[in-house]
Amino acid sequence: MTTIFGAIADDFTGATDLAGLMARSGARVSLRVGVPEGPVEDPAPFEVVALKIRTCPVAEAQSAARAAMAWLRAAGADRIYWKYCSTFDSTAEGNIGPVAEALMADLGATQTIYCPAFPENGRSIFMGNLFVGEQPLAESPMKDHPLTPMWDSNLMRLLTPQVNGQVGLVSRLTVARGAKAVRAHLRDLAEQGKAHVIVDAVADADLQVIAEACCDMPLVTGGSALAMPLPALYREQGRLASTTGHTAHRAPAGRALVLSGSCSAMTQTQVATFEKDHPSYKLDPVQLASDGVAPALEWMSAQSGTAMVYATASPDRVRKAQDTLGHDRAGAIVEEALAAIALAARDCGVSRLVVAGGETSGAVTQALGVSRLDVGPEISPGVPWCFANSAGHDMALALKSGNFGDGAFFATALRKLEEL
Repeated sequence: MTTIFGAIADDFTGATDLAGLMARSGARVSLRVGVPEGPVEDPAPFEVVALKIRTCPVAEAQSAARAAMAWLRAAGADRIYWKYCSTFDSTAEGNIGPVAEALMADLGATQTIYCPAFPENGRSIFMGNLFVGEQPLAESPMKDHPLTPMWDSNLMRLLTPQVNGQVGLVSRLTVARGAKAVRAHLRDLAEQGKAHVIVDAVADADLQVIAEACCDMPLVTGGSALAMPLPALYREQGRLASTTGHTAHRAPAGRALVLSGSCSAMTQTQVATFEKDHPSYKLDPVQLASDGVAPALEWMSAQSGTAMVYATASPDRVRKAQDTLGHDRAGAIVEEALAAIALAARDCGVSRLVVAGGETSGAVTQALGVSRLDVGPEISPGVPWCFANSAGHDMALALKSGNFGDGAFFATALRKLEEL
């Protein structure tokens, strides 16, 4: 089987988000953790490579993305998708724009689009401005994100300092006129030298129009939702077989553990809700720096049922820890602790992990030595259960972006896994 679509995701929860939405089509979706080594083996029609490059140095992000694309093209993919968060998480330096330019250069592409909209999860773009629900991005809880605080809602202003080329806009007024109008406007912008184009979308129907207009571009960039219409379009083109490659999955035997490193407003609600009915242990970065992870490991190993370990905290507490330990070290200490806890949990009978936060998911997955995930059923929009083997242990993992899901997400995820 040949890969027809290859995606590169800038973090692990974003990768599962995209893979879960693509799997709705019934086609087989494979998620690779990091750039696979060696020759391509058992490629799926839709391959997603999960990287951990959202906040790393620009050159490192570009190098990893280029390596991922080279592997995807060797697998047969002639359509590449650069996936980032639906809240456009980035800094003034990148990494969204610089990675896109690097991929464009390798592909010989002269233009690409940017569309992080995900209407089903309340992310919309109008006149180039990104909204989270009814709030402009810069007025949403994303303004307090500890790694990528978003202080501007205008995607054109956010993208411009990240790229060398000019930035343009296809507004909702053009999208409403259909795919032909979008293609025509993109051609006009290309003639004006606009290589990087923000595209408005406020509803799922807009994503269908944009996908139809852009499905033949060598590189498309956006959130996960824009990729959702692509399988049906590929079937119409005869590039994807009508038969499905879905695999039935079963919940592995064993205990469950929730690990939360995200400090998003939604995750704070989810942690507070789950903590009411389950044993929970709170990690403090400053205490971890002095005492290490041993007390948390001892607590975790003493649990016999479903439990939770979390570092989720308010923005004020996060800033206090960063002031004490340093911005980067505070986050690294938490990631290292949660990764160590995940590994120890696996070895003492935990086979079901719910992980909240993109950086945390990356640290946990890497610690478990997982190189490939089979994508299973969705728990909520953008969050599927995934299945993998870790050193001979069958495991189920739900890797959740911080802002996704409702307040009862953790319990809902574990219940749905039990129902498989």
